[in-house]
Amino acid sequence: MGCEGCKTGSLVLISKQPKNLNLFTIRLPLPALVSILHRMSGVLLFLLMPFLSWALCASLSSVLHFNKIVLILNTWPIKVIQVCFIWALIHHLMAGLRHLLLDLQVGNDLIMARFSSKTVLLISFILTVIVAYWL
Repeated sequence: MGCEGCKTGSLVLISKQPKNLNLFTIRLPLPALVSILHRMSGVLLFLLMPFLSWALCASLSSVLHFNKIVLILNTWPIKVIQVCFIWALIHHLMAGLRHLLLDLQVGNDLIMARFSSKTVLLISFILTVIVAYWL
């Protein structure tokens, strides 16, 4: 380690360790992954909400519009978007409940945090598959 620029008594240390800037090679802990997915699901819900509101308003306006919306919702690309929305909704709910429990100091130790993260991922996946099959 070396000293660079000793201004007003402060030392700046230079680290010789290489820096890994490739985000795909970094292994995140499972609770961090669940937290990031919680944020991503919130963004996805926020972005899809105007389209859902429009579809609801259009389907309630007349029978013709309702039938058009049903035809649109039965196409396979929209089915994929529906499954993504369902996953986002379920995951956001489960991860939000986990975060509320963490705020109440329930499950703050490492073992419980990892277990609750695995539980959130498993429940959101299982419920998404069940609801997607029902679609």
